[in-house]
Amino acid sequence: MRFGLFIPQGWRHDLVGIEPAQHWGVMAGLARRADGIRDWESIWVFDHFHPVPHPTEEAVHEAWSLMSAFAAVTGRVRIGQMCTCMSYRNPAYLAKVAATIDVISEGRLEMGIGAGWYEHEWRAYGYGFPGAGERLARLREGVEIFRQMWTTGTATYAGEHYQVDGAMCFPRPLQGTAFDGSERNGIPIWIAGGGERKTLRIAAEYADYTNFGADAETFKRKSEILKQHCADVGRDFDTITRSTDFNVVIGRDEKEVQERLAWIENHLRSAGVPEDAVARTMKANREGPAVGTPDQVASALADMQDLGMTYAITNFMESAYDLSGVELFEREVIPALR
Repeated sequence: MRFGLFIPQGWRHDLVGIEPAQHWGVMAGLARRADGIRDWESIWVFDHFHPVPHPTEEAVHEAWSLMSAFAAVTGRVRIGQMCTCMSYRNPAYLAKVAATIDVISEGRLEMGIGAGWYEHEWRAYGYGFPGAGERLARLREGVEIFRQMWTTGTATYAGEHYQVDGAMCFPRPLQGTAFDGSERNGIPIWIAGGGERKTLRIAAEYADYTNFGADAETFKRKSEILKQHCADVGRDFDTITRSTDFNVVIGRDEKEVQERLAWIENHLRSAGVPEDAVARTMKANREGPAVGTPDQVASALADMQDLGMTYAITNFMESAYDLSGVELFEREVIPALR
């Protein structure tokens, strides 16, 4: 199994209480730490502007600005977003930004992309909030533009939502061309989301990676649907790496697990998150598959691995303040699954 690590950027109220002038130092320090530990293949942030589970006025740092910064302060670990909302940026522009960051990072960028869902954020930024069908159509068109720009250096596309006419992308991403001059697909694309009719169909056509289903039952069902879509489009199902995000709450024993859960609950309250939102979040945290002692967490991830989940993207709510959970995961969970 491969492992990625979310770096706190504020989206989950995971920088509350830290002075804004210190935020980058905290994020950069955690990125550099992961860069030096080979068990972490990648680091990630979220592409959101307003925090969850409730839009407070706490800081949230923008994902693609962080991509460039992380590219400059790390040298090994891969960098990604889970996941970029296609409609927040023109796809030709975003393809160009990504190509530049791939050069800065010397070929370490991952492109997480999805249709978007956070309605409060969409409307606040003036994007409206089109129906799911339109958001998914934009996703499909944008991914086609990405592929053209990264593999050929130009894109011409006349879609319903996006039109480009000879948009150029030079230099191309370092990942766009092999050393022998042969073509590659470009920056790896992660299609995030489990929409069964459209999202997984787009994934079957374009994705190098998927990201869905944090519980075994959901993951199994989505995988079966993705496999059928792959058969329909003539894609080898096994060429797509299936990943899942996990909120990890880990302790040496049950007492420590409960203490960590209590810390998260109190932390959300201290950020001004309303009680109903705190309750929903804590219910999800307590029922998550990656909650428990190291043996329990490793067992849950092994069950997912048996279903074909081979890339775990992990989030530790407390990592900006306390690394003991991350360190415990590194010592006892990763070796059990390596």
